[in-house]
Amino acid sequence: MKLVLHLFRRATRIQVKRMVMTVMALTWGTISIVLLLAFGEGLQRNMARNQKGMGEGIVVVWPGESEKAFQGLPAGRRIRMRPEDVQYALENIPEIAAASGEMRQWGIQITYGRKSVNNRAFGVEPSYGDLRAHYPEAGGRFINAADMRERRRVLFIGNELRDELFGEGGEAVGKVVLLNRIPFTVIGVLKKKMQMGMYSGPDANRVTMPLTTFAALFGRTTLNNLVYKPADPARTEAVRKQFFAAMGKKLRFHPEDTRAFYLWDTVKTQGMMTNILFGIKVFLGVIGGLTLLIGGVGVANIMYAVVKQRTVEFGILMALGARRSAIMGPLILETLFLTALGGLFGIGIGAALVQLLGWLQGMAKSEAMQFLGKPTFSATLAIVTVAILGIIGFLAGYFPARRATSIQPAQVLRYE
Repeated sequence: MKLVLHLFRRATRIQVKRMVMTVMALTWGTISIVLLLAFGEGLQRNMARNQKGMGEGIVVVWPGESEKAFQGLPAGRRIRMRPEDVQYALENIPEIAAASGEMRQWGIQITYGRKSVNNRAFGVEPSYGDLRAHYPEAGGRFINAADMRERRRVLFIGNELRDELFGEGGEAVGKVVLLNRIPFTVIGVLKKKMQMGMYSGPDANRVTMPLTTFAALFGRTTLNNLVYKPADPARTEAVRKQFFAAMGKKLRFHPEDTRAFYLWDTVKTQGMMTNILFGIKVFLGVIGGLTLLIGGVGVANIMYAVVKQRTVEFGILMALGARRSAIMGPLILETLFLTALGGLFGIGIGAALVQLLGWLQGMAKSEAMQFLGKPTFSATLAIVTVAILGIIGFLAGYFPARRATSIQPAQVLRYE
C-alpha cells in the first residue's frame, strides 16, 4: 500500500498541468449534469403541484345522450342530471368519497363601485371546495351548508377577479358587489394557484355561489356537470362502472351506454403526465451523463497516454517482480482522485448556481418562469451524480491500468 501511495504522489507531481485540465473538464461535466437534473427535478415537482390545481383524483361528468334504446325509450334521448342526483350517487355508490353538482352561467355583469366586468358565475355545493381545490385566502371561507340551506347571496371569487374589482391584493371579504344588479356579499377569495387542466376557463377569474342560490336566481333545474372523487384512486374504473349502473337505473338508460355521460378521469391524466415528466427528467439526466462521460473519456485517453509514456518504467517494475496491484493501484487511484476532485468542484459550483437560479426564478414575474418551477438540488440528485462519477472514474482508470499490467518486460526495449 505504501508503494502504491508513493507512486501516486510521484505521478501527481510530474503531471500537474495534465491533472488541472482533467479536473476542469470533469468539473464542467458535473456542473452540466447537476443543472440539468436540478431543472428536471424542479419541473417535475412544480408540474406535480400544478396538476392538483384543478383537484386531485377527481372525475368530471357531463351528461350526453343515449346511444341505445332502453325500456321503451328511444336512442338519441338527451340525459339530464338534477341536483338530487348527486345525493343519489353518494347513497348508491359507497366508493364515492365526495361529490358536487355544478351549474354555470356566462355573461354575468359583476360591479363594485364604478368598476364592472363581465364574467362567469357558478353554482356549487360545499364539497366542491375540496374537490376542485378552491381554497380561500386567510380571512375568508368557502361556501358552507348554512349558505346552501338558507340560499344566501354570498360569493367566493377568484383572485384575479378580486384584483380587477378591488385592485391588486385589495381587501374583498365582507364587501358587497352587484351581480346582475343583485347585491351579494364576498365571503372568500381563491388562494393563488397554478392550473395544469381546466374546463369552462380558469378558476382565478370567476365567481362561485351556493347551488341553491344559483338555481333560484337563474331558474335552473338541471346540472351542467357533476364532479366526484373515488375513495380509492386506483379503483376509478370500477367506480365509473358503478356510476353508470346506478345512474342508468335512475335516469333510465342502459348501464353500458358509454355516450350517456362523458367523463374526464383526472387520475388517468395525472398518471400520464407523471410518466411524461419522469421521461423528461431521465432525458435530461442522460444528456448530463453523456456530457460527464466526455470528461471521463478524456481522463481515460490521458491515462492511456500515461501508460504509453511510462511503459519502460512499468516493464522494469514487472521484471523486478512487482505485483499487478502495484501497477494498477496508482493509476486507478489517480483517476478516482481526479474524478472525485472534479466532481467535488462541480457539485459545489452546480449547487451554488442552482440556488442562484432558484432565487432569480423566485424574483421573476414571468408566468413561463413560474411554470418551469424552481430548480431543486436534492439528495437523490447528489447520489446519482456521485454514482455516475464513481463509475466513470473507475472505468477510466481500470482499462488503462489493465493495459499497463499486460506489458511484457521483454518488449520494453522497443520503447527505448
